[in-house]
Amino acid sequence: MKKTLITAAALSAGFTLAALAANTEGPDPHVDVTLLEEGSVTQADGLAAWERIYEVVSHPRCANCHVDETNIPMWSGPTYGEARPHGMNINAGDSRIGAETLMCSTCHITSADFDTPPNAAPRYGIDWSLAPVEFLWYGQTSVQICAQMKNPDTNGDRDWKGLVDHLVHDAEAFGPVLWGFNPSGGREPAPYGLQAHVNDMIAWGAAGQPCPTE
Repeated sequence: MKKTLITAAALSAGFTLAALAANTEGPDPHVDVTLLEEGSVTQADGLAAWERIYEVVSHPRCANCHVDETNIPMWSGPTYGEARPHGMNINAGDSRIGAETLMCSTCHITSADFDTPPNAAPRYGIDWSLAPVEFLWYGQTSVQICAQMKNPDTNGDRDWKGLVDHLVHDAEAFGPVLWGFNPSGGREPAPYGLQAHVNDMIAWGAAGQPCPTE
């Protein structure tokens, strides 16, 4: 009997370790960060970096959950056809996690394994949620998003180095930043890749965070 209990415990431990190992599978979250001296990048190069940043943040993998105070995530991008609100009448509420109606995590489970089949709810390593309402990107112009992202009142009280830190730490947690470049399920990833995006954020910051005028 004792041997049976020990064997059962060992099997249980083995399954637990296997589950933990499965939960840590996923894309490489490592990013090399080399901060540049402020003023070492020209305005022209900074604006070019911003245009690439805008291509990333306005892409459906990023913008679909950066929505306004209606709290309704969007479905858009090549695999979704015509852009439309999230199906099933989903509204994430003022909590931005669905606490008032149906939790986002009901379908979007928390897992560092991003590999999901087409039409399955995507997932990443932290609890699924909409971005804060101040971080509105969906349907916004390059001018509008640039102004939002450089303003501490609407970017989480961050300077440009803080924005870089946010990208790095979110990726390390297998969060939405890393998922956006590795979404699986046949979804189109955000362009350029995580490392290039971080490099562009550094260049934009070192150039003084220049914004387009039109």
